[in-house]
Amino acid sequence: MENIQTITKDEKQVVTSTRISGSEAVVRCLLAEGVETVYGYPGGAIMPIYDELYKYQDKLHHVLTRHEQGATHAAQGFARISGKVGVAMATSGPGATNLITGIADAQIDSTPMVCITGQVASHLLGSDAFQETDIIGISTPVTKWNHQITKASEIPEVLAKAFYIAKSGRPGPVLIDITKDAQFEELDFEYKTCEAIRSYKPVPETQPEQVKAAADLINSAKKPMIVWGQGVILGKAEEELKAVIEKAGIPSAWTILGASAIPTSHPLNIGMVGMHGNYAPNKLTNECDVLIAIGMRFDDRVTGNLATYAKQAKVIHFEIDPAEVDKNVKTDIAVLGDAKTSLAALLPLLEAKSHDNWHNEFKKLYDVEFEKVIKNDLHPTKEGLTMGEVLKQINTETKGEAAIVSDVGQHQMIACRYADFKVSKSNITSGGLGTMGFALPAAIGAKMAAPNREVVAIIGDGGYQMTIQELGTIFQTRVPVKIVVLNNDFLGMVRQWQQLFFDRRYASTELVNPDFVQIAKGYHIDAKRVTKREELADAVKEMIASDSAYFLEVCVEKEDNVFPMIPTGASVSDVRLS
Repeated sequence: MENIQTITKDEKQVVTSTRISGSEAVVRCLLAEGVETVYGYPGGAIMPIYDELYKYQDKLHHVLTRHEQGATHAAQGFARISGKVGVAMATSGPGATNLITGIADAQIDSTPMVCITGQVASHLLGSDAFQETDIIGISTPVTKWNHQITKASEIPEVLAKAFYIAKSGRPGPVLIDITKDAQFEELDFEYKTCEAIRSYKPVPETQPEQVKAAADLINSAKKPMIVWGQGVILGKAEEELKAVIEKAGIPSAWTILGASAIPTSHPLNIGMVGMHGNYAPNKLTNECDVLIAIGMRFDDRVTGNLATYAKQAKVIHFEIDPAEVDKNVKTDIAVLGDAKTSLAALLPLLEAKSHDNWHNEFKKLYDVEFEKVIKNDLHPTKEGLTMGEVLKQINTETKGEAAIVSDVGQHQMIACRYADFKVSKSNITSGGLGTMGFALPAAIGAKMAAPNREVVAIIGDGGYQMTIQELGTIFQTRVPVKIVVLNNDFLGMVRQWQQLFFDRRYASTELVNPDFVQIAKGYHIDAKRVTKREELADAVKEMIASDSAYFLEVCVEKEDNVFPMIPTGASVSDVRLS
């Protein structure tokens, strides 16, 4: 029961507080932070909070996923396309531990997320009570911050802090564990958003002298090259990056999480770097004289063998997280700060250039890749369907305006390579952790966050079955996501490695799959299977035209490979085209 207490002095109101339970305080904190959608799964230790959610269901939409991992991935998809904090909830014990994969994924991919878990009563902590796990200890390595609440009075301040930490600076996941007695206990509720934390400086100050040094080096370069990552998107610096690229005339490549910051068709966009990236930017990384890294962390899938990575180049690193500077690649000039601020400061210091001869080097290598790889992927003459031609058809029907949510494997690399992106925040995938099962629930969250955008999930037959139960969430919520499973009856990426490096010993990678179409229809989702090239265009058109959820299975060649490819541990210069 709510009790309003008003303290007066000299007949003037000075403080107004509300006496409520800790569980209601949690819900009110979420509303105060502007949260409208929460993904989760109830259980005993978090039942008081769910009881309050029931009372507030007209203001706060709870989405019942079919597994707690699905809740975290849906919250990730929501956050990635909206730029807001995603929220997931679970009970104690297995409910909490089932969140860990999604939390780890969010941590390495810098996704803002707040997870709230119930916990056994405080007097039972450490007693191995029913469904008790030390989720604080378990989640510490994979969260930006975590905290256990044992008193209701802590709830407003801790949750305010949680949202601030999750979304500020380099974003990441935060976990708040709340004991059951703290949920029942009453407190005088007041909420104040967090705007600063002592000793926590989320955005380092950009030093003008470092910006000037970077500009001087770029202006003197003969063969400059930019590699940008997700930091550009997280920092809302797309326009600043585009202006820098165009003024300085610099060929610019992207990591998979940086995809879509600049349209795919931009003439200075030279494609993707990394293990299955484009031939030209990978090859010419080891020929550029100045390498400008913006909002990326030099992941091993991007650099290949560090001993041979861009050793001839001066390296400039624009980065918000000081811990990433010099971690993998030695930097000549580090420009710390938010990408939007630092690139805006860089722009007026740059000289207008074109670098035509240098651009021609990229064009020549693109032509090589087109003849040996791209032409066969997008315009095949063989009988079997390719993954690339499916993406090409999706591009045609969506006009490059869809958000593509891909899972992990061969189809992911094909989606990143061939999807046509015209709008930022259009490539949603699991980058650093490589989590199979990510795409289906993430697509649910993405579509709920951006209902006016077409959201297409591209999934392999292996990863699809890891979270296939989330078809139940789609059925219950009627969220109109489009699901494309590229079925080759294999764990395709592992099989490719077994073919190339293990003498075709296909150990535990061939899948005996169920009837995916019948499963989708069991959830009352429209579904179709494509086995022939002449069926593809009409099927994709029908899927995109549908106002409801739609499942499309495309049976592709069983032993098709993704190229180019840089073998693990090889130099980026050793990129293979076959």
